[in-house]
Amino acid sequence: MSKNILSFEGLDLRKFRRALLRWYDEHRRALPWRQDTDPYRVWVSEIMLQQTRVAAVLDHYAHFMKRFPDVRVLAAARESSVLAAWSGLGYYHRARRMHRAAKVIVRERRGRFPQSAAGWLELPGIGRYTAAAIASIAFGESIAVVDGNVERVLVRIAGADPGREAAWQRAEALLDPRRPGDFNQAMMELGATICTPRAPQCLLCPLYTWCVSRGAAAARPQPPRRRKEVRYAFASKDGAVLLIQRAANASLMAGMWELPILAEGQRNGDKPLATLKHSITDTDFGVSVYSVSAGRDRRFAADGQWLTRKQWERLALTGLTRKILRRLADEPSAVSSESK
Repeated sequence: MSKNILSFEGLDLRKFRRALLRWYDEHRRALPWRQDTDPYRVWVSEIMLQQTRVAAVLDHYAHFMKRFPDVRVLAAARESSVLAAWSGLGYYHRARRMHRAAKVIVRERRGRFPQSAAGWLELPGIGRYTAAAIASIAFGESIAVVDGNVERVLVRIAGADPGREAAWQRAEALLDPRRPGDFNQAMMELGATICTPRAPQCLLCPLYTWCVSRGAAAARPQPPRRRKEVRYAFASKDGAVLLIQRAANASLMAGMWELPILAEGQRNGDKPLATLKHSITDTDFGVSVYSVSAGRDRRFAADGQWLTRKQWERLALTGLTRKILRRLADEPSAVSSESK
């Protein structure tokens, strides 16, 4: 093996690619979006998987595909319906941009998907990684991808981290042009299941022979997570719950529905109906939900709407609100902690 793996001088690419693809063929996870290479299914999965764990995507993907089985159905849907189906995945701008892209594909491209990464980059919400992933998996374009998992594998193989752009160059140099989609998925799969950030399973790695690091590299320093407390009001009557809609021009989760928020200091003398934990991006929330009387707290009723479970299940709820409502609907007397 060459000491200068950055240039791959002396690296037997044929053996490297064969070892990785053989491992992938034998050990890849049976994920629903891998059943075929339909571009719509691949596209939806790639958007959902952005900054989101596979385990969190599985149920949402099945529900979303049932609700919007093809791009024409998605394009014809109301944005509120798309957001409702997306509720719980977070980063709602992804759903909005995908919805806009679906309209472009149907109205301007007559339902035809781009077949190259360059074509996908012209659509809303599609960046370099997503364009390359879809083009290679669905259309066999010989183009590499680099996400966090792939970058970690490449850094450990080389024993150095020269930067993001160099990672793309490395990935292109290693890519198997005969099976680009499978190769890209194999690299991502390896990083997700074997070459993990902590405690990598090096002895099970198909690329062990070529790896310089052979173990966990020093972890990159991460900014400290923020902590925040939030209190919600829960009012119900005749099987309906009071919900409030965020402003259409809100900076976060515009137009989404949620429980009324209690101001600092309100309900401090009461025991919460439920407590739970919720995490998004770099913030951990401690959430308390208090039972309130609609008659006593008329300011909530004036701004909100009374909605039954059948109604709010179809709404574009914030992920936290959906979590709270489903929990209280199933365990109305629950008062315990829960992690995302």
